[in-house]
Amino acid sequence: MASSVDYDDVQGLVRFGYPRMTEACYFLVKIKNASATRDWIASAPITSAVKLEQPPKTALQIAFTREGVEALGVPQNIVNGFSAEFISGMAADENRSRRLGDIDANSPTNWQWGTNGNVPHAVVMLFAEPGFFDEWKRSITDQSWQAAFEEMYCLPTSDIGGREPFGFVDGISQPEIDWEQARKVPINGHEREYSNLVSLGEFLLGYPNEYGRYTDRPLLDPVDRGSSELSFAEDQAGMKDLGRNGTYLVMRQLSQDVRGFWQFLDKATNSNSEERYRLGSYMVGRTIADGLPLVPLSSRAITGIGKERDGRTKNMFTFDSDVEGAQCPYGAHIRRANPRNADIHGAPKGLISTFIRILGFGNKNVRDDLIASTRFHRLLRRGREYGPKLTPEEALQPAPDNDVDRGLHFFAINSNIQRQFEFVQNAWLMGTKFDGLTEESDPLIGNRSPIAGCARTNTFSIPRRGRVRRRIMDVPQFITVRGGAYFFLPGISALRYLSKLGD
Repeated sequence: MASSVDYDDVQGLVRFGYPRMTEACYFLVKIKNASATRDWIASAPITSAVKLEQPPKTALQIAFTREGVEALGVPQNIVNGFSAEFISGMAADENRSRRLGDIDANSPTNWQWGTNGNVPHAVVMLFAEPGFFDEWKRSITDQSWQAAFEEMYCLPTSDIGGREPFGFVDGISQPEIDWEQARKVPINGHEREYSNLVSLGEFLLGYPNEYGRYTDRPLLDPVDRGSSELSFAEDQAGMKDLGRNGTYLVMRQLSQDVRGFWQFLDKATNSNSEERYRLGSYMVGRTIADGLPLVPLSSRAITGIGKERDGRTKNMFTFDSDVEGAQCPYGAHIRRANPRNADIHGAPKGLISTFIRILGFGNKNVRDDLIASTRFHRLLRRGREYGPKLTPEEALQPAPDNDVDRGLHFFAINSNIQRQFEFVQNAWLMGTKFDGLTEESDPLIGNRSPIAGCARTNTFSIPRRGRVRRRIMDVPQFITVRGGAYFFLPGISALRYLSKLGD
């Protein structure tokens, strides 16, 4: 029987995301003095995942890079228990950079932070409801903070009404975490119907994932110093679990060329405003007006998706009704980021047919098997926008000399960086052969640089029933990476362990 979650031991960002706390900033810091930092961690008011009758008006969260974990004094044999991706970092491996699309304009050599000796040791995240932020920030960055940390950057955020900088509704599609651990992992890993309910172990270490297994993480011998603060591992008898109730946090600073996006759409549609919005919606996969998907909402309930206040949900859909991609193009951002049931759309639903598919036989449509099951590659997004709002109409005007940067501080929570974030980024978003396509990457965040075997990556195609697909050529790169890193977001007992390393 699965153990219940100790919400007191989970940092609240995983469970809540703090949507009511619309004011926030992210401190990227280096550890100035390890002893002072451990003291600061011991007294820091880290916000847990416990639900309160009166929700807090402020929140504090912290996560560490591998460099930060080492700077705190974690023994190397324990550091080696973290994932290979976390240990090597987002930008240290040229092969990884190529897989993530971090080449040319996105190359780490151009980043503002995250490489070339400019890797932060930690990210400290501050959130607050309107009117509480300034005082909260002052109280956190007191004398003990100054003794502990060297501030590299304080990255601001913006509240632009639940929309990302291009103007589309954001944060609609999120997995529902199975906090109660009631989900039964399908036999042989195969699931015939799309579900938005995802195993807890996909987002928190120390619990079974979608394979019914435990993701590797650092385990300690009970005799190790400080291990008394930690829970015992469920899957390794007698070992203490440093990872339990923690997770990996992927952070990327993404600069968005809002003017370039809308000016390109305007040119591609001969300044026809209706067509301009339609083409933008094709690229995103949702309407700009209300965020509804371009495919019809499902008439049947989907596990893990509840009703919104207006009685309908913008997330209640699959691509079953759009096998040809004529309503929502195959390459649309929402289809790439979460293909839902695209790997089984149009396929027979019977048990015999399902068994035949598992064995790899009987597929008449090659597209049916081009995408792996999405439930193994879900991400919990916790990002925030930065920079002032710019409407599509304003974006059509020439940029002033003092125009400011706009974009997204992208955050993703996942227990397996390689299988979740890196897979989605490489195979689906940057992949030029996603869902049988050619010569195109994600229309929003794709890197347009030629790659081996694909000299052109800057097109966007729109299938049309009974007609040749429409092809948009020479799509520019609209988003540029300015920095990034892989962090470990510890459970609160793991933070106590870190705070006592010098004892």
